[in-house]
Amino acid sequence: MQDQGSPGRAALWMVGAVASFTLMALAGREVSFALDTFEIMFYRSLVGVVMIVSITTMRRDWAGFHARKLGLHAVRNLAHFTGQNLWFFAIATIPLAQVVALEFTSPIWVVILAPLVLGERLTRVRVLAALIGFAGVLVVVRPEMSRIGPGELAAAACAVGFGLSALFTRKLRRTETTLSVLVWLTVMQAVFGLIAAGIDGDIAAPSLVTAPYLLVIGAAGLAAHLCLTTALGHASAAVVMPMDFARLPVLAIIGALVYLEPIDPWIIAGAGLIVLANWLNIRSETRSAAQKSHTAT
Repeated sequence: MQDQGSPGRAALWMVGAVASFTLMALAGREVSFALDTFEIMFYRSLVGVVMIVSITTMRRDWAGFHARKLGLHAVRNLAHFTGQNLWFFAIATIPLAQVVALEFTSPIWVVILAPLVLGERLTRVRVLAALIGFAGVLVVVRPEMSRIGPGELAAAACAVGFGLSALFTRKLRRTETTLSVLVWLTVMQAVFGLIAAGIDGDIAAPSLVTAPYLLVIGAAGLAAHLCLTTALGHASAAVVMPMDFARLPVLAIIGALVYLEPIDPWIIAGAGLIVLANWLNIRSETRSAAQKSHTAT
C-alpha cells in the first residue's frame, strides 16, 4: 500500500494539502465568532461524512468502511481531534503566521517519536532538517516570545496532537487504504464532536452567515487529509511533515493582506530556513530512493 521511494510525488500531494489547510484556516477564523471549537469540529466532520458517503455511493465502493485496526483509527483520530480543536482556538486569538509557526513544532515530535511508533530510522539528515526548520520557527516567533498567552499555548500544544496523528496515519497506511483512513476520520470525529459540543446541552445551529464557511471547512478539511494521507503513502512521516512548512509564508502573506497582521523581516528569514530544511530532507530521501532502486535492479 505504500510507495516508500517517491518523495517527489509526496511533495506534489502536499501542495494540495497546504492549499486546503490554508482555506480551512481562513474559514475557521471567520466562523469562530459564532461557534465554539467543538461545534466547528462537529459540523466539519458532518460535512465530511456526507461527502464520503456520497462519493462511496457513486463509486459503489464500500471497502473503506471495513477497517482492520479500528483501535488504531480511534487513537489516531482522538490525537487529531484534540490538536484540531486547539488549532481552531489559536487561529481565532493570535496572528495566523504565529499559529502556523508554533504548530510547525510537530515535525520535531515526528522525528523524535517515529523510531518508537513506526520503527523508522532516525538519520542525521532528518534530525538536521528538523532542527533547521524549528530554528526557522523560532526566528519567526522571536518578537512575540515575551507574550505567551492561551492562544500561543494552544498553538504549541496542537503540534503534539498533529505529530502523533501523522505518525499513526503512517502506521495505518501499512494496512489501510486512503479511503479507509478518511472514512473513519470523518465518522469518529463527528461522534467526538457531537459528544464534546453537546455535553452542555446546547449546540448552536449554523446560520446563513456561518453555513458557507462550515461547508468550506468540511470540504477543505477532507481534501487536506486526502492529500496528506496520500503523501504519507509515498514517503515517511519525517519527510512529509516538514513539507507543510510552506504554509507559513502563505498564511503570513494572507494575514497581512486580509487581516492587516504585521509582517516583518523575521518572518522572511524564518521562511528561508524552513525552505532550506525542506530542500535538505527531500534531496536526501530522493538520493536514498534512487540508491535503493539502483541496488534492486
